[in-house]
Amino acid sequence: MNRIDFSPYRRTMVGFDRLFDMIENQGRANPGDKYPPFNIERRGEDAYRITLAIAGFKPADIDITAHANLLIVKGNKPEDTSDGEFLHVGIAQRGFERRFELADYVRVDSADLADGLLVIDLVREVPEAMKPKKIAIGGNTLTVVENGSGEDTAAA
Repeated sequence: MNRIDFSPYRRTMVGFDRLFDMIENQGRANPGDKYPPFNIERRGEDAYRITLAIAGFKPADIDITAHANLLIVKGNKPEDTSDGEFLHVGIAQRGFERRFELADYVRVDSADLADGLLVIDLVREVPEAMKPKKIAIGGNTLTVVENGSGEDTAAA
């Protein structure tokens, strides 16, 4: 396995520790666990969707927790008290935990469970103070010419 040494970058780049830790630890947590399968799609400039295939789970069996930069989806199936005897079990009956690292300012917008698919919509909302601004210098006052959304605003 090829291992990349990020120590030269760690010495010269400030604030990227979390990114380097994620890259270095990729695949170490549970490399063989691929359950449940999922898709991640980009639905717009600042909109994303995570879809997990969780057949057999009810909304009460699912726990979705959003932390600052982490989304945790857990599924706990209660013990099935079926009277019958299974001859073949092909549908996964085990619980799961999936973790998704989220970028800054990404938040969960909604979650839905239908047809065995859990759909979680995410949006990125950059605070107004963090958006880029063009500032014209004129005399003793600064005027904001344009902010990231194309609106003209003024500041003294």
